[in-house]
Amino acid sequence: MLFNSYPFLFLFLPVVWFGFQKLRNAGRFDQSILWLVFASLFFYGWWNPIYLFLLIGSVIFNFGLGTLFTLFASRSKAQRRSLLVLGVSVNLGLLGYFKYANFFIDTANRLLNSDTALPSIILPLAISFFTFQQIAYLVDRYHNRIPDHHFLHFTLYVIFFPQLIAGPIVRPGEILSQYSDRSRRGVLPENISVGLTLFIIGLFKKVVLADHLALFATPVFALAQEGLVPTASHAWMGSLAYTFQLYFDFSGYSDMALGLAHLFGFRLPLNFNSPYKANSIIEFWRRWHITLSRFMLDYLYIPLGGNKSGPARRNVNLMITMLLGGLWHGAQWTFVAWGAFHGLLLAINHSWQILSNRWNVPRTSLSYRALARSLTFLMLVLAWVLFRAESFSAALRVYQGMLGMSGNAADIDLDKGLAWILAGWTICWALPNAMQWLSKYPPALQELKADKTADRFLWQPNLVWSLTLLLLAVVCLLQMTSVSEFLYFQF
Repeated sequence: MLFNSYPFLFLFLPVVWFGFQKLRNAGRFDQSILWLVFASLFFYGWWNPIYLFLLIGSVIFNFGLGTLFTLFASRSKAQRRSLLVLGVSVNLGLLGYFKYANFFIDTANRLLNSDTALPSIILPLAISFFTFQQIAYLVDRYHNRIPDHHFLHFTLYVIFFPQLIAGPIVRPGEILSQYSDRSRRGVLPENISVGLTLFIIGLFKKVVLADHLALFATPVFALAQEGLVPTASHAWMGSLAYTFQLYFDFSGYSDMALGLAHLFGFRLPLNFNSPYKANSIIEFWRRWHITLSRFMLDYLYIPLGGNKSGPARRNVNLMITMLLGGLWHGAQWTFVAWGAFHGLLLAINHSWQILSNRWNVPRTSLSYRALARSLTFLMLVLAWVLFRAESFSAALRVYQGMLGMSGNAADIDLDKGLAWILAGWTICWALPNAMQWLSKYPPALQELKADKTADRFLWQPNLVWSLTLLLLAVVCLLQMTSVSEFLYFQF
């Protein structure tokens, strides 16, 4: 069930919200959580009910293992670590089987010229996201970072429908206390207005911006996949269109997730902070898919040693982290190459920071920041080509087109495409992001402050903003003539 669909907007969401509100107002807190659990299971099962058994089994296994950490509190560290290794191995084993089994078998077949085959495996929806959340849960239970809690609250932590399918990746300490807080008797009017505002902004990003930008990206990459090299103008048009399409698609989903959670009185972590305003690749990864970045930092990069053993070891750890981050996005070698590219860029960026400090480069000057932002954005566009292409050969053809090495035109209108790209560029670079618009009523766990120049335009619960959002909502509903999945659903 998609956020950008009529059944979700006009049936599922109103029924779930009114049921939750009624139970909360009656002081039936546990029942209200149970209501959300069943609603989330229905939401997930709408796609393929058979995978509910996998999701429920995974929840029961991880909660049971987490309980053992408490029971084994007096046991040796080695025994507790064995439980952790078991839990992480089972979670990664399930993810590996469903997501990567065919990938590795196909790779081995090509290398060994064999024909080993597995039955067709359908990737369970959201397995990458709920696997990482439960690994975070096990690690935090192992380190005694979260208090004891009810099974019902843990279940909702894993399967809460706003963030179940594509994040943000939530840590248990961020949300379990909210689920168990009995002082939240009802949903405040502020939560409703802020939640709806953020949801409408996210919906607009998806159905108006992202889906229109796709019209200028998809034909270019399809042309390259068919074996043709696009013209330079079309190759750049397709690459830039995808760069903004992906941002508005995934950022839009994250906004909708936070907005929906806020409708029920809960706050999720921030996932985006104007990443295309980054002046370096390091800064980009602090702004893009923030919850994934911190997961890789805390549960992969730092356990590998981080930067404690010098620059060489740091660069190795960065490369390992980004290679696995690329593979997490999809069972395809282009994703691995995308991760390697970012690992290389991060290593170069860290080295440049050391050298620029030694040479007293004025990194805070306006000219330096403008050049740094432009160069960073260019590297991102080049990297997204690998991320989007269905094969290395298709990516190579797009790169050839960007260098002006051929002249096959894709079926796109360059003038319209340029207009949409300029619109995306303006929104990403010149305007505050959604969290900054709402900075007086922060809907995420982390608060963002808008630039002083934008203070007079900040969101307020008044007639002007209400009419503006109503207009945006109407535009979105009129655009929803066909339902398109979110890009991160495939990851």
